Amino acid sequence: MKLLITISALILITSLTILSAFAHRWCWTCDQYNTVGWQLMTPEERKEHQARLSNFTGYNSCKEYVDTHNKKMEERAGKKSVVLPKMKENPCDTMKAKGILK
Repeated sequence: MKLLITISALILITSLTILSAFAHRWCWTCDQYNTVGWQLMTPEERKEHQARLSNFTGYNSCKEYVDTHNKKMEERAGKKSVVLPKMKENPCDTMKAKGILK
């Protein structure tokens, strides 16, 4: 009985460890409140943007991508005479603070 409890506890701990390792990769989601140019992006662009952000592991590469994305959206907004709202926080900073990026 003691062996069964020990094995069950080990399985539970291992499962939780594995789930938490994967769960943090998906905690950032893009939406109209945290993505520069959201309203100017197609659904496909939004999906691609989300996927790219979810796959970064390094802060510098994430920041470089987001800066490039923001400039692209600013140019697109300028052509359409749209004023973009300021982003409250860089998603890379958020993900770094949560331990997703190094």
